[in-house]
Amino acid sequence: MKPKIHPRTKPPQQRRDELMEAAQRLFLKQGVAATTIDQIASGADIAKGTFYLHFSSKEDLLVALGEQFANRHLNHITAAIARKPEADWTTKLATWAQASVTFYLDTIRLHDMLFYESRSPTRQGLVDNVVIDHLSLLLEAGAGAGAWSIDDARFTAVFLFSGMHAVVDDAYLRERRIVRGRLIRRMQRICHRAVGLSGDISAI
Repeated sequence: MKPKIHPRTKPPQQRRDELMEAAQRLFLKQGVAATTIDQIASGADIAKGTFYLHFSSKEDLLVALGEQFANRHLNHITAAIARKPEADWTTKLATWAQASVTFYLDTIRLHDMLFYESRSPTRQGLVDNVVIDHLSLLLEAGAGAGAWSIDDARFTAVFLFSGMHAVVDDAYLRERRIVRGRLIRRMQRICHRAVGLSGDISAI
């Protein structure tokens, strides 16, 4: 039997992922400013020079982490919606609210580190992302199916996405212990009213 031949080097995407994982771990532990590229490279078990094959700077890596965060947020939402009946648009929108609030609460420390601690949020960054794009398409599809009526799907998506962040931030600052179920139901009602729906929110 021939011995297995192991690759001498890891695939570039794997190296990139390991650098991002090491950086995120260090950023959360000791802060972005206090973390050096040397430490990130050491944490990923690579030479410092290899870091620059994947990222031009620490800021470049932070941008990649921000994009990864947004994609994880979107994947969390789409996975939750995919489990709901195809034609049940009311439930889909309520599920968007539930998944968005849950993900934000579960990752709020990472979110703040990526978008506030390390850099000032830009106006473009606040409204130009894959989660808003997805919600806009969901709202358009629901309107096309006759589930609700809206004047502008993009406008409504930006309003709901920004509102979701604001109400979670307010609860996080003001409440000693956030009652998730109540917060989610309130967000679901706002989402439904924004598209002209009313009535009680049932458990999702």
